[in-house]
Amino acid sequence: MKDNERVVARNKKARHDYFIEETYEAGLVLKGTEVKSIRQGKVNLKDSYGQIENGEIYVHAMHVSPYEQGNIYNTDPMRKRKLLLNKREIRKLTGLVTQKGYSLIPLSLYLKNGKVKMELAVAIGKKKYDKRQDIAKKDAQRRMQRVKDY
Repeated sequence: MKDNERVVARNKKARHDYFIEETYEAGLVLKGTEVKSIRQGKVNLKDSYGQIENGEIYVHAMHVSPYEQGNIYNTDPMRKRKLLLNKREIRKLTGLVTQKGYSLIPLSLYLKNGKVKMELAVAIGKKKYDKRQDIAKKDAQRRMQRVKDY
């Protein structure tokens, strides 16, 4: 991350459950109180996913807690939010998602120059044995590091 970027939320399960093929940076269409709530870090990306609808990309199931001082201006915390990408990128993502097994998964949400941005990944789901292999690799690396430290 650069100096002018601050990570607000990460989807830690995404790298565990998916093979990440490509990543994109996308802006979000938000309401005022949602931005204030995100700045406070009250956002959850755990079960969120991207979906293409009518040539536009939306993120679903991203929970943004209502802003405490927002009263009547607060919106539904689970509403779908539009992602801002170039038309060329949207066409490319549409082609990738229509292939078997590819999904759009949000990896992180961060502030860049005062604007809320999302790191969106094109990913393919891991099978159970793939997850076991990853755990075994990490375990082996930890053991080698411990031996190296002595």
